[in-house]
Amino acid sequence: MEVEAQTVSAARPAVVEVAPENRAEFVKAIWSLAWPVILTMSLESVVGLLDMLMLGRLGAQAIAAVGIATQIVFAVNTVMIAVATGTLAIVARHVGAREIRRAEEVALQSVLAAFVLAAAIATPVAIWAPNVIRGFGVEETVVEIGSQYLRIVLIGAPLDAIFAIIAFALRGAGDTRTPLWVGALVGTIKLVLSYVMIFGVGGLPALGVVGAACGTVAAFGTGALTMTVLSMGGRLVVRFHAADLGVRPAVLRRLFAISYPAAIETGLMQFGFFIYYYFAAKYSTAAVAAYVIGVRILGLSFLPGFGFAAAASTVVGQNLGAKQPDRATNGGWEATKLALYLMTVAGLVIFAAARPIARLFVDDPDVVDKAVTFIQVLAAAQPLMAIDFTLGGALRGAGDTRFPLFAVLIGFYFCRLGSAYAVTFLLRMPLVWLWLALLPDYVARCVLKAMRFRSGRWKTIKV
Repeated sequence: MEVEAQTVSAARPAVVEVAPENRAEFVKAIWSLAWPVILTMSLESVVGLLDMLMLGRLGAQAIAAVGIATQIVFAVNTVMIAVATGTLAIVARHVGAREIRRAEEVALQSVLAAFVLAAAIATPVAIWAPNVIRGFGVEETVVEIGSQYLRIVLIGAPLDAIFAIIAFALRGAGDTRTPLWVGALVGTIKLVLSYVMIFGVGGLPALGVVGAACGTVAAFGTGALTMTVLSMGGRLVVRFHAADLGVRPAVLRRLFAISYPAAIETGLMQFGFFIYYYFAAKYSTAAVAAYVIGVRILGLSFLPGFGFAAAASTVVGQNLGAKQPDRATNGGWEATKLALYLMTVAGLVIFAAARPIARLFVDDPDVVDKAVTFIQVLAAAQPLMAIDFTLGGALRGAGDTRFPLFAVLIGFYFCRLGSAYAVTFLLRMPLVWLWLALLPDYVARCVLKAMRFRSGRWKTIKV
């Protein structure tokens, strides 16, 4: 049996070839890919939590404004996430087939495409920022604060795209550790600068929400510059070559053939979150703030799912490229089991600690009560999220990006938003029922993705 899952800095991509007969070695290989991603996402979540803790000292309106603006930034990043999904799938296939030069060509083309698309989308959103935020139905003070934050952060959207695409390309090549240490650098810069500029340290003016936005842009720039210099200098397993800088239509067509369903899926998800914010705003600004706090806190328990989704994508993609579909299948299932174990434990811990954690963010009793309820509902959904995240990652690693889109239409739109609309406008039920509306969504997505992965149809998809 071959097991090769270590990261090789500046030498060659780490090809993951795991045979299923020795489960302990199989799990070890998957874990070696997953833990750096989990730690990377953990650092990002901790930075986001600390950012929100600092902003919480400015009041519920600041929390609601930044939360909504951040959701809009996520929507702008839809194209970046979609391109990253396609990048990982194609790079992993080429690496599995030992076609390293073709993998590097795809990676650079992906960076160029994501940068241009991010800039093209961010510009009009920044121009019409107040109207976009006003569409959430929030009070005018929240619109004003959120617009300031959004316009500044969107300056960094193309830079964030560079960092993200290179990180996904490296993961497809089996290097999940470089994005970890670069991400740690980015997070540190963001946290320090945000603190200094939010509160005014060393004689500097206290800029509040604007300071948080400026710290974020500076961090994005650091991540983009670091990754680009390392790649162009041949220091990473995926290297950039000047010969690949021109537009390659054939490569871009392959990339977008895989990416566009992921773009639609992510766009629908973000639009759906906007609708969910709108439903929460119909209850109160406190409900919106509670939603923002709950998502931030529960983001920590999602981390194993993200890590094992990335590991599943890499293992599935590389082994399909190496013509080993059975290993790809076993990799997807083993990653899902590991995510299920860890996320269930995380959910139990956060469910028990919901109230003291919520109190760290805000001292408004109404917001705290609403946040605690939402946190506990999300905590109960952790096993479902583990299956959804990881099997979704496995399917995308195979290039099967259309089926997750179908699952979102059924689960998120029909089950979650349909239920949310009913409890908010038709039945006029208490806020807790709005929170509970997410459970049928995750049940539907878990069932659909498990059936799809078990069917094996994803093994025949060409990338």
